[in-house]
Amino acid sequence: MISWIKGELISSWEYSHRLYVLLNCQGIGYEIQILQELPSNSLNKELILWIHHVKREDSDSFFGFKHKEERDFFREILQIKGIGPQIGMNLLKRYKLNEIMKSIVENNKNLISSVPGIGQKMTERIFLELKNKYKKFQSNNKSDNNPEKSTSLLDIVFGDVKIALNSLEYSKKEIEET
Repeated sequence: MISWIKGELISSWEYSHRLYVLLNCQGIGYEIQILQELPSNSLNKELILWIHHVKREDSDSFFGFKHKEERDFFREILQIKGIGPQIGMNLLKRYKLNEIMKSIVENNKNLISSVPGIGQKMTERIFLELKNKYKKFQSNNKSDNNPEKSTSLLDIVFGDVKIALNSLEYSKKEIEET
């Protein structure tokens, strides 16, 4: 499996609102979909990308990221039922990883649901799947000096239960009573 690639940037282009680069890595040209457009003076310069390889019956696709954390998040989000590589790329193209994590921790569903291809049910699923994975991020953002901002373990559990019941289409009143 290819984890990262270092090569000379030969070309970059946009096709169907997707950005691609062609990297020459020891005489082999790798076509890789990326998140951000590269500066025009990047041609013939060395580029290092963290890679996620998607192998399908009819194609092989490479998705490249400047930072390992972006690639790792992309891999996690692809584990969620109904999310494919293009939705994952759209999410990371529109928002920085820190913004996405912060929205998950703060339960800001509007940010995620504003991405094309992600509806309300998909947003609920994303929150349900990723909320527990980013408790570390949540604990790093707590203020030890301000007890009002800290979240107890019980609050986190209740939040998770609310998300689960909401995804099962219980009304807000039923959730609060439960």
